[in-house]
Amino acid sequence: MKKRIVLTLLAGIVFTGLLNAQNSIINISSNLRLIRISGHAFIHESFSHTETWGRIGSNGMLLVENGKAFLFDTPMTDSVTRQLLTYIQDSMKLTITGFITADWHGDSMGGLQAVKDKGIPSYASEMTRKIAKEKGLPVPDHGFTDSATISFGSYHLVCRYFGPAHTMDHIVVWIPEEKILFADCMVKETASKDLGYTDDGDLKAYASTLQKVKAAFPLAKIVVPGHGKHGGMELIDHTIALTKR
Repeated sequence: MKKRIVLTLLAGIVFTGLLNAQNSIINISSNLRLIRISGHAFIHESFSHTETWGRIGSNGMLLVENGKAFLFDTPMTDSVTRQLLTYIQDSMKLTITGFITADWHGDSMGGLQAVKDKGIPSYASEMTRKIAKEKGLPVPDHGFTDSATISFGSYHLVCRYFGPAHTMDHIVVWIPEEKILFADCMVKETASKDLGYTDDGDLKAYASTLQKVKAAFPLAKIVVPGHGKHGGMELIDHTIALTKR
């Protein structure tokens, strides 16, 4: 019993140290890691193999406060999502109080069933819920039309739909207290040479939608893309430029 208590305390000390380290990376497994981007926010990056793109990394996000966590997007599969949920709950000792998906694609909600199996409330736009139903996918529990604000501790998660882009249903989430914009696959990292897969979106509206996002959140300091490295507002400008190629 004493050994178990000591090990638990040591794990807590190690995790606290990681929380206090700038830009720390926590490797959970060979295909899953957490990247700290602020005092209370992490990117969860998972890696999957696809026939078209090969091995790719996909970003989601985790916001933590006072022993609780809120999850943005899942890894592409239920199995990797279960790894993430287990680590958050067992190693980080956090209670996950909610989940939101940016769109219906697999790299946004491919692990939704694992989230639902844990009894975690899930949120999405009504358009995303409608598409999920039509495609026979797990359906998020709660929906909204154009905007919603979800309370999480002292945070306000501002969910907005600005129009079609990467997908027809894509939303962004603004966290004003952290000045973080979770843009997911609507926005590309600066190393991207193209927009990637756009067959489910609207290329004609893409740039206009991004301009609306940019105008709505001029105070954003951190922009989280769906794949690759996070950055600032230059990611939106870069993606707008890609729409014109």
